[in-house]
Amino acid sequence: MTEGSGSLAVLRERYGERYRWLVLLSVMVGTMASIMSSTIVNVAIPDMSHFFTLGQERAQWVTSGFMVATTVSMLTTPWLLSRYGYRATYVGAMLLLLAGGVVGGFARDFGLVLAARVAEGLAAGVVQPIPAVIILYAFRPHEQGRASGIFGMGVVLAPAIGPSIGGLLVNAFGWRSIFFMVVPLCLLSIALAYRFVPTTAPGGVAANRDGDGLDWRGLLLCAIGTLCLLNGLVTLHGGSVVEAGVLLLGAALAVGGFIAWQDRQLRQGRKPLMDLRLFQYRPFAMGCIVAFIYGTALFGSTYLLPVFLQLGLELSASHVGTLMLPAGFVLAFTIAWVGRLADRKPTHLLVAVGLALLALSFGLMVFVGLGTSLWFLVALVILGRIGLGFILPSLNLGAMRPLDRSLISQGSSTIGFVRMLGGATGVSLCGIVLEWRLGAHSAALSDVASSSARIAAFGETFLMLMLLCGLALLAAWRLRPSASDKTVSHGLHH
Repeated sequence: MTEGSGSLAVLRERYGERYRWLVLLSVMVGTMASIMSSTIVNVAIPDMSHFFTLGQERAQWVTSGFMVATTVSMLTTPWLLSRYGYRATYVGAMLLLLAGGVVGGFARDFGLVLAARVAEGLAAGVVQPIPAVIILYAFRPHEQGRASGIFGMGVVLAPAIGPSIGGLLVNAFGWRSIFFMVVPLCLLSIALAYRFVPTTAPGGVAANRDGDGLDWRGLLLCAIGTLCLLNGLVTLHGGSVVEAGVLLLGAALAVGGFIAWQDRQLRQGRKPLMDLRLFQYRPFAMGCIVAFIYGTALFGSTYLLPVFLQLGLELSASHVGTLMLPAGFVLAFTIAWVGRLADRKPTHLLVAVGLALLALSFGLMVFVGLGTSLWFLVALVILGRIGLGFILPSLNLGAMRPLDRSLISQGSSTIGFVRMLGGATGVSLCGIVLEWRLGAHSAALSDVASSSARIAAFGETFLMLMLLCGLALLAAWRLRPSASDKTVSHGLHH
């Protein structure tokens, strides 16, 4: 297929009004594959650890390596889209995800498994900002919420159902089957991309292969900062305080260097990895604060909740899976419903409602004990997921709608990067606070009150997440566009 036959104008003429939904479906399949690959591997870690005789620290890098790669590669998406166009960028990422799945599945060495996970993470980071760019360019303002809701519903079902399917696969075929699970989704997404995804860059302009090169120095500083931050938090959790301090200082220096370098790139007329002009838009700046805290609460609670149910309340793993599954379906349908609301109601209001519900679900966890009814636990988990359902389709729209259209790609990758960074921080933060509170209750842990002391430590960690949601609530209220913010006109026909 030639550049011309795959251009946006030709494809719009061929498929008419339904074309924008076909594009969204195409990228939805690939995004589901990338998200599933990030969550489903956790089910296979015990078997993998046994196969390769790994300690907990090395096994954890299967998850951490993916997360670091995803976080850093998100910032490359705007450059890839402008230089190579939607189709080449998307198909390239899907081929990398496919290769990661196949190599990881056949690997006989743990180093190769880790390399495969990093490759999958790089692909996931490139793919995940693309749908938000398409929604803001392809859909009219009154349709963007519905599109975000339908897309979000599909994407959320992947991690909700994935671990359950993954558990069955591991039991039946072993840990390697987890890697092969993404293969059919990748092949389907590539086939759809060659049919529906345009070869052009965002805005319908031709991809410019002769444009500015990638900001490798900025990318290196970003990678160093992210690695130092995550390793510093992990070391703070269970290692030397001095070593953790050095790593966190390194992270702060790398972030400072990154910001200074991005500013210099902008002043010299080059394309920076992260366009700092984004933060001149108050809704976007506030949206990034919400996204970071939201990522911290989401990933932190996703890690903390199953641990609390198993170690605190002494429930079996099968009970935990049963408790979590209904909430996943409720979340998916809430997103679809709230997506429609986002076309009519102010997005800052929807985000604020979501954060309030999420904070309430964390706060009520303090009252959970060994005698608590399972139905009450299910209700709390569902309440939290309803809160997430209000936030997910509304946050990107509220933060990015006021942006100038030339900054939409940058905005999508930047807010995704901030959310992932918050997520990676959240897991370590919950571990650190939990360990601190368990230490504070250590006097009681050696006697008959050990269970109630352990539950109290978990409750106090949930309170920390509630306070973080309260802070995000203040930022969410400032998502309202100010008079000085530009209102961007959308639509592919522009």
